[in-house]
Amino acid sequence: MKIVPKVALVIPVVLVAALLTITGCSKDEQKPKVSDNNTEMPTFTLATSEYPSWSTFMVARKAGLIGKDGGEPGSLEKKWGVRIKLEVKDYDPCITMFGNGSVDACCLTNIDSLNPALGRPCTAIMPTSTSVGADKVIAVGIDDIAALKGKKTHGLSKSVSQFMFVRVLQSKGLDPKDYPFDNLDPAAAATALQTGSKDVQSICVWNPFALQTLRTNKQAKTLFDSSAIPEEIIDMVVMGNDSLKKEGGEKFACLVCDIYYNVCQRMDNPKSADLTFKALGEDFSNLSADDMRICCKETRFYSTPEAGTKLFQNTDFQTKTMPTVVKTCQAIGILDNGKAPTIGFGDATKQLNFDTQYMKKVAAGLSK
Repeated sequence: MKIVPKVALVIPVVLVAALLTITGCSKDEQKPKVSDNNTEMPTFTLATSEYPSWSTFMVARKAGLIGKDGGEPGSLEKKWGVRIKLEVKDYDPCITMFGNGSVDACCLTNIDSLNPALGRPCTAIMPTSTSVGADKVIAVGIDDIAALKGKKTHGLSKSVSQFMFVRVLQSKGLDPKDYPFDNLDPAAAATALQTGSKDVQSICVWNPFALQTLRTNKQAKTLFDSSAIPEEIIDMVVMGNDSLKKEGGEKFACLVCDIYYNVCQRMDNPKSADLTFKALGEDFSNLSADDMRICCKETRFYSTPEAGTKLFQNTDFQTKTMPTVVKTCQAIGILDNGKAPTIGFGDATKQLNFDTQYMKKVAAGLSK
């Protein structure tokens, strides 16, 4: 899920209108005491990058849910009594910043959370979305998976792309060793297929590259996509345990969840949906609202705390999915030296802990 320069498909659209503010998260936290001096509010950093469910945080800043750096706190920051500073970067720098402790929290996949957790114990405080077709294998002149055997597929190695490629083949009873995966930047791979390169017949990319490739080259077809491995690729927000222990750390975790669900509510509201999708599109490759809807459909959001909690508490996710994710990451070299972090669910003694408590606190307020 390496992020590359934006692909301009349409003319940028107007900024989104202010989002609706949701009241209270729990009885004790509905009206936190906020000092008149903004500098006295604890400040935490969230590293985020251009991706459908993660661009929601940039939209929230435009809408006033969170304030600009050094400015007046946003409505949700006032509610929780803590401030959030966004570090908007490409995806790889986000991983590095989180791993070395430069930021308190980060938007990461479950796959890319494994390596940082080895050196910095952390907590997945919420899932934001899951790939249900956003990652695709697209080919020209190759009609099906059987015909793909022995031919190179080009994409970003040791990444979510290669993970998806290997896991879908395995799910179909095929041996990934029979299907070569060749490292190539996704932008270059997409361009090659779009322009009819003789050297590239098959690529593994995600939106917006996949969307644009299928539209540009009418001979291109999707051979398979991530919908074949449901809820194995999970987009999340992960927070360092060292940061959770700081003053205001747990309130910050709730704030992050609250921000996300507020934007999701805006997307689900017919009166505000168009403006919200337009705003998301501005921060995700300058897509139109209609194209953004397609991307969000293929990157299904966990748009409520109940949906996120259900995933983290799902027995299959705990006992089957995550062990499979770890095993696959070891096999394709995503994990450094093959080492894997200990993984827990509601167990803070583990290096990577999936915790539902922050989503549940927000749910308590949203249900009022």
